[in-house]
Amino acid sequence: MPSHRLQHTVALLTLFYSATLWGLFWYPFRLLDEMGVDGLTATCIAFLLPTLVVGWWYAKDLWQARAHWFWLVILGLTSGWSNVGYVLGALEGEVMRVLLLFYLSPLWTVLFAWFLLRERLNAIGWLVVALSLGGALVMLWQPDGRLPANQAEWFGLSAGVTFALSIVAGRYLSTNVSNGAKTLTVWLGVTILTGVGLFFVPFQGGLQVFTPNAIWILLGLAVALGSVTYAVQYGITLVPASRSNVIFLFELIIAAIAAFWLTQERMDWQEWVGAAMIITSSLFSGKMHAMETTET
Repeated sequence: MPSHRLQHTVALLTLFYSATLWGLFWYPFRLLDEMGVDGLTATCIAFLLPTLVVGWWYAKDLWQARAHWFWLVILGLTSGWSNVGYVLGALEGEVMRVLLLFYLSPLWTVLFAWFLLRERLNAIGWLVVALSLGGALVMLWQPDGRLPANQAEWFGLSAGVTFALSIVAGRYLSTNVSNGAKTLTVWLGVTILTGVGLFFVPFQGGLQVFTPNAIWILLGLAVALGSVTYAVQYGITLVPASRSNVIFLFELIIAAIAAFWLTQERMDWQEWVGAAMIITSSLFSGKMHAMETTET
């Protein structure tokens, strides 16, 4: 059996791996959208494939964990929307603005941990709250007073809220439910949510949009998303939620570089100031609790 230190190191690496890929996932989804495969359809297929191909391997673990159905449902729904919101937001809006809204998650983690895990805030915790909210206001403020300004930013904001709750749910289940069961729960959550979405907003393209290039991109996304889902569940099991939030910030660096080179997106001074405040709040999020507690 590997030592605890080795396990912790592997967990950190899996989180960095996940952050790197999530900083890049928006681009293949944009390519697919340009080919005629919309974000909802692409997300559904990309998560349905690992569910069908690998899901049976984890089905027994999920069945054995059925006593924790309430938290599994929370994990599935929140992870589902955090994935869908990320994709739709990145397709419709500016990548960095959407991702920075997503990274208000330390604020929501504070609130969820307070209500659900009974974690008490210290002075730094309140600083995290103030910086997160202040950064969002500075970055998003528009002359007409609309916050956020468009649907894409609402997608990013809601995805961050549900991501934070999914992290808390994953941590709660970590001692009783295997990583495989949690991974399958996430896949099912995304597949079901996108399936419901496609029922109300049917796919408008035909089979002709599924060109060889589109199929290869979808297969690559399915493999990458499947591996990232397991990596996240493994990582957050061994790394405290507040610390994993800081590691996930690496996604912003990757996304910023990719957005600059691939789409020529730029942020103005107001967005940079707000971004700095949000990132700073995330960096301090590891010290925001007066006492770490575990739900019983």
